Amino acid sequence: MTVVYETHTGDAVGHVLDDVARLRIAVFRDWPYLYDGDLAYERDYLAEFATSPGAIVVTARDGARIVGAATGSPLADHAEDFADAFAGSGIDIGDVFYCAESVLLPDYRGQGAGHRFFHLREAQGRALGATYCAFCAVVRPEDHPARPTGYVPLDGFWKKRGYDKLSGAVAHFSWQDVGKGQADAKPLQVWIRRL
Repeated sequence: MTVVYETHTGDAVGHVLDDVARLRIAVFRDWPYLYDGDLAYERDYLAEFATSPGAIVVTARDGARIVGAATGSPLADHAEDFADAFAGSGIDIGDVFYCAESVLLPDYRGQGAGHRFFHLREAQGRALGATYCAFCAVVRPEDHPARPTGYVPLDGFWKKRGYDKLSGAVAHFSWQDVGKGQADAKPLQVWIRRL
């Protein structure tokens, strides 16, 4: 498998968002997100990246097929969603570049895509003058019935890239879990690093 990485900014962002939407639905269906997504919601959510002048979408292609993607934009473009999580942290959200999601099909994992996704988004943050780069990760109970046996969280990978949990910074987002009848709020821990 030969994977080619492409960056999309400005008007080019909108051209790949349907592919990102399909990947989010497929990848986030698994643990730990358990997301029962739909294309209409995805298009609405991802539209923010098409309107953010500083947004970037990194895609991973195998031939003509997009097999992975990562998004990022200035955190201030998501102010309504994150203002509470950063309250009291002493960090101005205007100084933060937000790495929203990294999604990659299982057959392509373990080959460096995660590092490439972070590297290119961090470079975009630096180019925009951001001081920090941050992302959120869902927090699930250790005894959650859907937790796979032997599951290893990505904390070690994130720490090797220089990220750490921002103490007390927890965002809350609602989505419907697979097999549930309605959406409910989940906590997402903010991870951050200085650029």
